[in-house]
This record gives sequence, structure tokens and C-alpha cells, in this order.
Amino acid sequence: MKNIKNHLPIALLVAGVSFWASCSPKTEEVVEEPIDETYAVQTEAMLINVDTLYTGFENPWGMTWLSDGKMLVTEKKGEILIFQDDKFTGEKVQGLPEVWTKGQSGLLDITAHPKFDENGWIYISYGKQMQDSTSATTIMRFKLEGNNAVSQEELIQSLPAWKSNGHYGSRIVFDNEGYLYYSSGERQNTPTNAQDLTNGHGKVHRINDDGTIPADNPFVDMEGAVASIWTYGNRNPQGLYFDKENNRLYETEHGPQGGDELNLLEKGKNYGWPVITWGIGYDDKPVSDIQEKEGMEQPLTYYVPSIATAGMTMVTSDKYPAWQGDILIGALRKMHINRVDMNGAVAGNQEVMLQDIGRVRQVSQSPDGYIYAITEGTGLMVKLIPIR
Repeated sequence: MKNIKNHLPIALLVAGVSFWASCSPKTEEVVEEPIDETYAVQTEAMLINVDTLYTGFENPWGMTWLSDGKMLVTEKKGEILIFQDDKFTGEKVQGLPEVWTKGQSGLLDITAHPKFDENGWIYISYGKQMQDSTSATTIMRFKLEGNNAVSQEELIQSLPAWKSNGHYGSRIVFDNEGYLYYSSGERQNTPTNAQDLTNGHGKVHRINDDGTIPADNPFVDMEGAVASIWTYGNRNPQGLYFDKENNRLYETEHGPQGGDELNLLEKGKNYGWPVITWGIGYDDKPVSDIQEKEGMEQPLTYYVPSIATAGMTMVTSDKYPAWQGDILIGALRKMHINRVDMNGAVAGNQEVMLQDIGRVRQVSQSPDGYIYAITEGTGLMVKLIPIR
């Protein structure tokens, strides 16, 4: 095993499939020599190589690929790192908006427009400081001119601005028709926000790619309701994925102690928080005494105790035949990748993979069909390469 200067060693053992890594803070640097940290891991259905591409992240959050082969990765502190051919170029996007970095706020998700080749738009979500130490989950778009973020347009905010610095949600995905969906948490200290259609918190929203509101949104004609709402009763949605083949929108959200959820989101439906939940409060007291209620949706699966569900993807690549159609979920608290064996939209058996790799913030599938994951604590970007 190779030790990189200023980076910590990582080891994977095929026997027992164990993985460990130190969680000490890293100093950010440009790696001048290739990182040669590849390990074979036997999962339940496949043997894979875990290829470590980068080891210098602090709090990475989102990743997206551009048509020229670049990969952009956000850091919560307000940076976007530029990778080319799986290597950090040492460059970052310049001229980004100022972000509110207190608590769970910061620069969060990123995605390229489905027609990036034609229009050049890149979308980000972040916490923006408002008045009196309040902040709001904000969606904006920009274009790249060299490494500079130009033509910046702020599209929408989840309002009203809130004083809590928790539960911003803020994943971004596009569907087959070019509509943009983004998630917004209920801002932690006011759970009832999620049931209140007059505010934007604890919801998943749907907008046009320019920030305007689609005329067929479910609450667009309801007096007082926020017109961008697509679903509500969502606690802190940190995973969002649109299944283009089947036109399905999936979401993962954090419960309190227990009750993390994987949901299939449908137009106008109520996902229950905090009226129904499979978790309990951080004070060890029940949030609710019921887990089911008419008119409120049940999750496809839930987690007790919490794994702290984060970013997610569905495996559509033929590079992983045994995983095709399965959902991969990053686990922050439990520090692994969770594979959900899907039969259509029904969740089946689950597998814990790469235990203790770090706090997995996002799992994504690249345009050429490989699975990547980024972690906090261990500061990694890894690529899963199938062997057989």
C-alpha cells in the first residue's frame, strides 16, 4: 500500500471485506503524482476494484460531469473543484456567489443542464444569507467562461428565510421534459414547516429551467400555497434521483433518531413528517405516536437506527449487470454505501458495501457508466470498477 505525502493511508482487505481510514483533517493540495490506491472488494454479487482518485476533500457535497470530460465537485465552504480525466487539475471555479457557511449551510449540490452542450448552464444550490442572520436554500445557474462563473442568474429561494442553520436539503435533478426538481429541508427547529403549504420548507419543488413555475404544478392554483411545491411532508431530503427510463422520482431523507426514508415521490403527495414517522426525537421522546395515516405516503423502505441517508443514484450502466436497476445510497452516520435491490419501484434486500469508507455524501453514475462516491472525514473520491 502506498502512502501519499500529506495524505493518510487507506486499506481494504478482501478477506472479510473490511475497510478503514483515518478521519483526521486533510490539508488541500494538488497531487503531483498519480494516486495508486486500488483494492479488490468482494460484494454480494460482484467483485470490484475501489480506485481512490483523490484524498483531499473537506466537506464535498455534489458532483457533475460536463460534455468536455470535466468533472465538477462542490465543497461546502464555497468552492467548486475541477477534475479532468479523474484527476484534480489544481483549478477551481472563480467568481462564485458568497455562501452562508454556518451549521449545515454552504455550497451544496451541482448539476449540468441536460442540454449543456447547447446552452452551457450549470445549476447549484446553496445557503444564502438574508437579513438578521437568516438564510434560505437558493438555486442559481451560471455558465463557464474559462474557469469563471459568468451569466449568473438566481432562480428561486425557499422562503421565508429562517434562522436555523440546519436541514437545507437542496439536491437538484432534471426530468425527461427538462423540469428541475430541488429539495428543501424543514429547517430543523420547526418540523411543522413540512406540512405548511404556505412556506417552502420541508418540500420538494418543481420549476422550469429558468426558475419560472410550471402551470401544472399541484398547488399552483391554491390560494396562499407556494406554487413551486411538488411534494410536502419531507423532513431533510439529501438524496434525489430521477429515473429517466421509468419516469420516477426517488428521494432519500433523514429521520431524527431512526426513520430515515427512501421514497418514491408523486405529484402533490404528503410524505408525513412530522405527523407520522418511524423515528424518535433526539431527546429520546416520540415525535409522533403513529406511523401511518390516511392521506400520507409510506416510504419504500426506512432505517432504524438511522444510517443518515445522503446522496443517491440508480445503477443503469451495463458495467454492473448484477446491480442494474438497484439504488445506491450514501450513508453519513454509518459510513458506507447502501445498495437497495429494486424490483421495479419495490425495495427488496439491501447490502452494506464499503463499511467505514467515510461519511458518504454522494454516489453518482458518470456519463460513461462508472460509479463514483465522495466522502467526508476521509476526504475521498473513489471509483468502483467492476472486475466480475
